[in-house]
Amino acid sequence: MDALWRLGACSVREIHETFPAKGRPAYTTVQTTVYRLESKKALRRFKRISNANIFEAVISRDEAQGRLIDDLLGLFGGRTKLVMARLVESGKLTIEDVEEAREALRRKAKKEKSQ
Repeated sequence: MDALWRLGACSVREIHETFPAKGRPAYTTVQTTVYRLESKKALRRFKRISNANIFEAVISRDEAQGRLIDDLLGLFGGRTKLVMARLVESGKLTIEDVEEAREALRRKAKKEKSQ
């Protein structure tokens, strides 16, 4: 998906070539993944050039991240405190992250108050 968000519409070959040469998955692996994402309506065939299908993202990066966060919260029964606690325990959440989140909450509250 990252390749499609960065480059726009592209072929399976172009997506495959965005991976670093060392450790690059097989072309057929990328092709299978693209077709699965198409079946899940995350991408669509934009056009066909000769025998190559050109795909484009249907969902934005923000939509995909939102779905991922919703799925993550679902694993924790929708309880954000458990997610935060796990992030703290793993060392993945810093004081700066907390301050940034606090500021985002303030902005959201201010925006909701003005509506």
